[in-house]
Amino acid sequence: MIYTVECSFTDPTEEAEWNRFYSLEKLPALISVTGFHTSQRFKAISDGCPTYLAIHTVDGLEVLTGDEYRRKGGGNFAKWQQHITDWHRNLYSGIGLAPAVNRDQCLALCASGPDPFIRMDLEPQAMHAVALEQFPARRWLAVLSREHARHIEGLSEDVHLYSPMTAQLTSAGSVSIAQD
Repeated sequence: MIYTVECSFTDPTEEAEWNRFYSLEKLPALISVTGFHTSQRFKAISDGCPTYLAIHTVDGLEVLTGDEYRRKGGGNFAKWQQHITDWHRNLYSGIGLAPAVNRDQCLALCASGPDPFIRMDLEPQAMHAVALEQFPARRWLAVLSREHARHIEGLSEDVHLYSPMTAQLTSAGSVSIAQD
């Protein structure tokens, strides 16, 4: 299942430190939780959506309600909690492992249907919300090259593009893609 966490951050003076914490401490702690398989963090490069997105592949809801998840920082942003807004969590079924997105690619999400991706000659993957907020109820995900993203004309306002902030971490402790 795909577990998504989206949010924005309101304090620009603390944002760099928060990003270091999230990328270098929180993500590695989460990937060490039994039942987490992949974790990757993104920053929005389009408007109309929360600034940050983390996508994890997990076994299911029981992973997110377990003691190990809470002990290792799940759902807790420590001293930065007061600056986090537009926070949303969803658990989706429909695809296996979350795709690894490398530095030459973007992740695209759309809640209105697969048509915008099909028009872009992308192969959308459908996800269905099964737990947590369950909104949007359905989402489509696609990976595209940065070059392709630059040349998309008439991008649907319901398609949101994200640039990877980290490599995709895997539960085996290895990194699946190289980042600068």
